[in-house]
Amino acid sequence: MTIPIEPARWDDAPAIAALNNLFAPDGLTLSRTPTFVAERIDGYRVARDESGIVACVAVDDYSPSLGELISLAVAPEAQGRGLGRRLVTEAERVARQRGYGELFAVSLADGLFLGLGWEETSIVCYPEKQARYRLVSRSELAIGRKFCFAVRP
Repeated sequence: MTIPIEPARWDDAPAIAALNNLFAPDGLTLSRTPTFVAERIDGYRVARDESGIVACVAVDDYSPSLGELISLAVAPEAQGRGLGRRLVTEAERVARQRGYGELFAVSLADGLFLGLGWEETSIVCYPEKQARYRLVSRSELAIGRKFCFAVRP
């Protein structure tokens, strides 16, 4: 059975934050609060099965012509079903709807993004993102080798 991907609802914010934060201790995601998620709920998409939310992604406004793919997370028990690929594709669709000329992401999942036609780029192309990293206590860039990817949706 294919798990549907749908827009997140306001009351999904705590579950989305909890799923995202499963991966924050390992530096795979930045920690998110339910308030952070709720403030951006229109950009979130979720995969929901009978147990609840098992995967999420969001498109965050970076500038009028540029979006950032954030909070890509798939619950351990739901991995291996193609949800990550489907969520990235959905994020591209959301970016097109919003009129972004470019969508970027910072991730360790180079195979995922390159396999979907994204191009590796440099974080220096996104100075505001670099500034945001300086504001977090544990830089996402300090854990392993992060890759920056971009696509024209």
